[in-house]
Amino acid sequence: MRLPYVPNPPVPSTPQESEIISRIQTRRHPRPLQPLDLTLLHSPPVADGWNSFLGAIRTQTSIPADLRELAISRVAVVNKAWYEWMHHAPLAEAAGVSQEGMEYVKTQGGELTVEDDVPGGLNEKQWVVLCYTDEMTRNVRVRDSTFERLKGLFSEKEVVEITATIACYNCVSRFLVALDVGERNAVGPDGAH
Repeated sequence: MRLPYVPNPPVPSTPQESEIISRIQTRRHPRPLQPLDLTLLHSPPVADGWNSFLGAIRTQTSIPADLRELAISRVAVVNKAWYEWMHHAPLAEAAGVSQEGMEYVKTQGGELTVEDDVPGGLNEKQWVVLCYTDEMTRNVRVRDSTFERLKGLFSEKEVVEITATIACYNCVSRFLVALDVGERNAVGPDGAH
């Protein structure tokens, strides 16, 4: 970590900071505060906004967990955010993404396109979300052909939620890597477990 973590448990300096810490602890419960929280709490207002946004993305969207965690895992691979991979790849598998599919996510280095055949271990929806994630993460701009495939498989609400999840975790991965939160970002995907 490029900055020291705040003490755990954090020491609030105002009643507002105490409320912020409590909200973060509530969202994390029953788990303890994570290194990401202990970094963000250098700026309690930023930590509070982050907690609210990530809480909505992680727990209040309608997209299935396999698609959410698959997208987050691909963002982690493309951005070499191995701390993020360490947390979300197991969640993707637990949500039903096959080990074969996750191995593909982890090892495929080139840009993915919806025109390619769906690889073994992934279904069509997973593949299209994976390609969309890849394009958003690598290029920001998404090709019309990719977007049309996504729109053909998902409702407008789901498209917004998938897009917000990918955008959100691009933010997370850039924060994690820039500050080396969790001290895992230089180890690669296999060293992150």
